[in-house]
Amino acid sequence: MRQAARPMGCCAFRPSLRAQGQRVGKHRIARLMRQMGLQAKGRRRFKTTTRRAETHRRVANRLAGDFTATQPNEKWLSDITYIATHEGWLYLAGIQDVFSRRIVGWAMSDRPTKTLVCDAWKLAVGRYGAPRLHHSDQGSQYTSDDYLRLLENDHVTLSMSDVGRCYDNAMQESFWGTLKTECADRPFPTRAAARKAIFEYIEVWYNRQRRHSALGYLSPAEFEQLACP
Repeated sequence: MRQAARPMGCCAFRPSLRAQGQRVGKHRIARLMRQMGLQAKGRRRFKTTTRRAETHRRVANRLAGDFTATQPNEKWLSDITYIATHEGWLYLAGIQDVFSRRIVGWAMSDRPTKTLVCDAWKLAVGRYGAPRLHHSDQGSQYTSDDYLRLLENDHVTLSMSDVGRCYDNAMQESFWGTLKTECADRPFPTRAAARKAIFEYIEVWYNRQRRHSALGYLSPAEFEQLACP
């Protein structure tokens, strides 16, 4: 149980244990977690990490709060967050597929530049192809000519949150909260240590193993396998 134990609640543990052939109730799981010193952690509130450009092309909010999709690559969400280390901030750009909540692309850098978001996009498209719609905030990184040119070359429909409306990108904000609760709840000693931990969290744990109640307690990889065999 300790091996599977990230800082999640007993309800999130239960499907993982059942998949291993262990049928236990949530009250017993809660009792065992207390005995083992495991405690689910609440999420912290986070501040914005992107700045709106003084002048940029206006893009409508075509997502319009509809966080549903019927297939992969229908809608992607992008955002930047920051990770604390004793060497300074490490900035993380992520792209999430609305259909399965898979993190399809990501990149890390010491600075929150347009290159950071471009690198995340190139990784995502190189792996999965381009989506129909891409949603982000109006930060200068996402409204830069370099980034918009990448999306337009891939014939992607653009969507951006209204100014000051972080809830317009609520699903991606929720992922940041999950990552910081389960992986980055305290400063890392170095940026290199943070990079390693975040890579393992996204690629080994979150995409392949972490179960979501919204996906019927399946991981993103399991959900995609069942929905798109």
